[in-house]
Amino acid sequence: MLIDLHCDTILECHLSGGKRKLGSSDLCVDIEKMKKADALGQFFALYVDMKATDNLMQNCMDMLDLFYNELEDNKDSIAFAACYKDIEKNRTEGKMSALLAIEEGAALNGSTANLRNFYRLGVRLITMLWNYPNQIGYPNFEFIHKEKGLTEFGMEVVSEMNRLGMLIDVSHLSDGGFYDVARLSDKPFVASHSNARACTMHGRNLEDDMIKLLAEKGGIMGLNLESFFLNEGEPTTISTVCDMIRHLKHIRNIGGIDVMAIGTDFDGTMHTSEIANIGEMDKLMTAMKQNGFREEEIDKVFYKNALRVIKDVL
Repeated sequence: MLIDLHCDTILECHLSGGKRKLGSSDLCVDIEKMKKADALGQFFALYVDMKATDNLMQNCMDMLDLFYNELEDNKDSIAFAACYKDIEKNRTEGKMSALLAIEEGAALNGSTANLRNFYRLGVRLITMLWNYPNQIGYPNFEFIHKEKGLTEFGMEVVSEMNRLGMLIDVSHLSDGGFYDVARLSDKPFVASHSNARACTMHGRNLEDDMIKLLAEKGGIMGLNLESFFLNEGEPTTISTVCDMIRHLKHIRNIGGIDVMAIGTDFDGTMHTSEIANIGEMDKLMTAMKQNGFREEEIDKVFYKNALRVIKDVL
């Protein structure tokens, strides 16, 4: 089974103007490919670009509407899940689970009331930043704001997400912001689509000390399959399963097996990966077996660690 902490498929469906559907498409994630992957759950991100729209809230709400319409169109195969019990219920009914996320905390427009309303609408994970500073804090884009921490509002968001039972996602967040979340959060948090910086020097990836701290807090980090975050070649360089194994081994050595998960970033990148879509995740599973990962370890990486954090937080 598989729980994927991050994909941008809903954005691509939205941008297509209805031409791409969640049921079956040329995208990396759709219902048919998820079935092939034996998907238990998929976090679907509603990504908003601060530089591309003047109305982030409306843009986010439009994608939210699309998300629920697509679930209705595919209700025999997939259903919304807000918590662990929902996932278990869907599984007993033979359905995959769709969990809802927002990528870019600027969608909150600096308001905890908006945070609560998004929670009421089903959002259970928020990636606090993308590549621009916002009301919450600062990104790690090109390490320009590396040492800067959360704003006062960002600290309020951490507290309120803890109270509501939402997953705080630190992928894209500055190092300073990461350490603020680790200090302030009473619950496990996640880096939904980040790898190891010791293996590939990129602001999205985590330093060894950050991996250790994330593990100590009971959190997880989702392996990102995009080449930018797995190797340091040219933009067109294909990331290989060997690159993925290199990061997984390092993360296990630093933080232990319980901090490891999957966060493909499918449909949100240039997608230069040997694993072409969610339906080919068996390639990674096979490679892990060949590289000495035990069955129980593979299960933890593919879904059990994510399920534990979902149960603990949501």
